[in-house]
Amino acid sequence: MASSYQHNYYDYIVVGCGGVGSAALFRLARNSRGNESVLGIEQFHLGHDNGGSQDHSRIIRLSYAGSDFIALADGAYKAWAEVEDESGIQLVQRTGGLDIAEKNTQGEARLKACAETMDAAGIKYEFLHGIQLHQKFPSFSPKANTVALYQKDGGLVDAALSNAVHIQLARKYGADVLENTVVRNISRAPDGKLCVSTSNGTFRCKKVVVTAGAWLNKVLKSVGVHIPVTVTQEQVTYFGTPHMKEFTYKRTLRFPYFINHTARVYAIPIYGNSGFKIGMDAAGPSVTPDTRTFVPDEKRVKYCVDVLKDLLPRSLGPILYTKTCLYTMTSDRIFVVDTAYRTGFPDVAICCGAGHVYKFAAVMGKILSQITLDQRVSYNLNEFTLDRPAITDPNFKKNFVFVDNIISKTKNSSAVGAKAKL
Repeated sequence: MASSYQHNYYDYIVVGCGGVGSAALFRLARNSRGNESVLGIEQFHLGHDNGGSQDHSRIIRLSYAGSDFIALADGAYKAWAEVEDESGIQLVQRTGGLDIAEKNTQGEARLKACAETMDAAGIKYEFLHGIQLHQKFPSFSPKANTVALYQKDGGLVDAALSNAVHIQLARKYGADVLENTVVRNISRAPDGKLCVSTSNGTFRCKKVVVTAGAWLNKVLKSVGVHIPVTVTQEQVTYFGTPHMKEFTYKRTLRFPYFINHTARVYAIPIYGNSGFKIGMDAAGPSVTPDTRTFVPDEKRVKYCVDVLKDLLPRSLGPILYTKTCLYTMTSDRIFVVDTAYRTGFPDVAICCGAGHVYKFAAVMGKILSQITLDQRVSYNLNEFTLDRPAITDPNFKKNFVFVDNIISKTKNSSAVGAKAKL
């Protein structure tokens, strides 16, 4: 039976209740069927804007390079559907999605790599060249050398709503949530159990899941784990376009999200408010959770305006607002999903989302639950271990263009880390 947090013992504790943490909390609570107690600990209030799991919309897609990511993306759609079925609330909107680039650029190579992977997986897509993009989506004004890959199943996930749904479902199955509580350290008790010391007392448990985003190393230090990450302050801007009808996902001809791999921007149709959303990927300054500000960078706003002037001019309008968030990125921009077994804590599971995990949050929660409950893990996690070069090699060259790293790994399979002992 689930305990109250006035008691100090839980079977499982999740540290950090953002996108992945709330999903893990739900899966643990549901899978334990009320026979074991589960606690989620969040250092801020639920739904806060301090990390990277907020806002109305996040892209979800099947257009990935790398077969493991295609499988994981497919699993994400299925996991989100399970949550929708159980809650009765729609969280994913299939708007269709575009990957855009200019010919003879690295961006075009990324599109081709995605196409090859989707071909192997039997996923249908459409290549559009220059004027074909305008013909299919008249709001676009592409250059003659523009190439685009359209995949109909792409769309968006309502991040803020999804977090709330996961929490409410977790509570349905008996989980407790302790807000405004900072985890100070994790230690081993004489009886072999774990002790989680917090600003609201110490809790004992069998296993811990750490999904603490930009704060993960503060938590993991006490179990002897350090993940070399770069934390950046990113931002998105919402434009009050007067042509709203052209940029909504609800029309018969749905306006798609798009990722421009040459310009390094992404944009999402109107959802959650009246604004058209655009942002740059991994373009912000390095910060810490303590030094970050919530002040927009006007240079990046102007860059996005200039991109839209050329590619999608009718999407522009008065700036409604610009919102900041944090990316927590590994040097190869690939997730960490592993345990701290190397330092004597196999009962501590870890997830680092590398600044692009939200679309996978529902399936990551499922995976972390499987790891924690000693169940068979449904997906190949070989690429996500703590013993790969991006984590262990201090001289590893950072590259935050995720697709390029997958292409490189595909060409040189020996770069893939050893299988995780989960």
